[in-house]
Amino acid sequence: MLDPISIDYAALNLPSLIPMIIIVLGGLAILVIDLVKSDLSKSFYVMVSELFILVALGAAFGYTGSERGFFDALLVDGIAKLGEGIILIASALFIPLALTSKRFHEFSYPEFFALFLFMIAGFVFMVTSDNLILIFVGLETSSLSLYTLIAMHNRQKSFEAAIKYFTMGALAAGFFVFSILIFYALTGSVELHKIKEVLIAREFQPILGVVAGVVFMIAALGFKLSMVPFQTWVPDVYEGASAALAGYMSIVPKIAGFVVAMRMFEIFVHADIVWVQQILWIVAVVTMTATNIMALVQESVKRMLAYSSISHAGFAMSAILIGTTQANSALFLYWILFTFTNLGAFTMLWVSRHKKKGVWHSRYDHPYEKFSGMVKFMPVNAVIMGMFMLSLAGVPPFSLFWGKLYLMSSAINSGFIILALIMALNSAISVYYYLKLIVYMFLREPLEVDTTIYMKNTSTPLKTIIGFAAFMTLMATIFVSPLLHIITEYVKSSGF
Repeated sequence: MLDPISIDYAALNLPSLIPMIIIVLGGLAILVIDLVKSDLSKSFYVMVSELFILVALGAAFGYTGSERGFFDALLVDGIAKLGEGIILIASALFIPLALTSKRFHEFSYPEFFALFLFMIAGFVFMVTSDNLILIFVGLETSSLSLYTLIAMHNRQKSFEAAIKYFTMGALAAGFFVFSILIFYALTGSVELHKIKEVLIAREFQPILGVVAGVVFMIAALGFKLSMVPFQTWVPDVYEGASAALAGYMSIVPKIAGFVVAMRMFEIFVHADIVWVQQILWIVAVVTMTATNIMALVQESVKRMLAYSSISHAGFAMSAILIGTTQANSALFLYWILFTFTNLGAFTMLWVSRHKKKGVWHSRYDHPYEKFSGMVKFMPVNAVIMGMFMLSLAGVPPFSLFWGKLYLMSSAINSGFIILALIMALNSAISVYYYLKLIVYMFLREPLEVDTTIYMKNTSTPLKTIIGFAAFMTLMATIFVSPLLHIITEYVKSSGF
């Protein structure tokens, strides 16, 4: 007779799973509510989603138990809490964008909100896991939900975008599995801390196996972080998705990817493995430079912001290359500031989501010409959008200037002088295409003065989010220093 299986509940550490459990229960609750009563308004589902996200946020930062959970597969350290915080706060800001004045059918489906919560759960699993298998499960859970959310916009471009994203995502998943397989074969473990111990003990030998594992991992994370040369899907997918979802995609999936990359590549960076540092250096520099150049020739503001977000990801990738506490703290500060500014910029596009045939570009919803002379008939909108552009360009005193400043400071302090110069040069290049939109808004004659077109999609919740994003962008000088102090304490507590 077989002995009964015994479970060590102390090792299970269920409280470490509470944020993910809350989010998953929220998604299931929405599906059950829809089965019981199917004619509830989208406002109700927005409120339910917000409730579960905020409760999960409280559970994440209120957790004070052991760092290890779920039989040591979870790692709830300071890095994980920072990642969870950005994911949940950005998600809470995104959900109200469903409350538009113009009707979009995807928000009338309860499945949209359920899938959105399942996607969040996947991202949270990614940032709180020390196990490559669980990271992969979180990655696929979030990706499959996101593919469906893109397609639910129900336009030809949306279907095309979802298929492209699915195809690229499937290839990235294959690379990730190959990397897991190689590291398991080399070390006998899929847990990052054990992989680190074995590789250091063996002095990162056999070199060919380690190189193969790293290359496959860089390729897999390169797709998720849209690093060059794996970025080709980004502008088409952003163009096909709604402006709101495109803004979300530019922020949340990437912070989850950055946390995984930080945990993975710190093994090699802290061990001074030169060839890994060289690969990361090339990837970061080429990503921020090539996509900056591509953004210069775009005719659509939305595609320009897509290439812009890739360039910003290249900036953030530099922090992982540097690998110091200051650099990692600067990465989180940079991405928090980027979250508010980029969310605000994409929300401005979402507000003006109205395509009038025969006036603007035949292909794009948001060509530069659409914003010509906006200051003459919508001065407040023009000033707010201009402020977001100046912040993205890194112009002081707006928020992202401080993110770039601290990131370049960490590069200089660690001896990466050339990298810091390249970052400064790319910031200068980016000013051109951000100013291009400002020139159209302030110095061109309007092609259309019907203000209802630009405000067709607006509502009080959208105005509130834009106002909050504008406040955080403009007043960043006040809270940057205390925010950086808090971030640094979390990073130090994780040993980074």
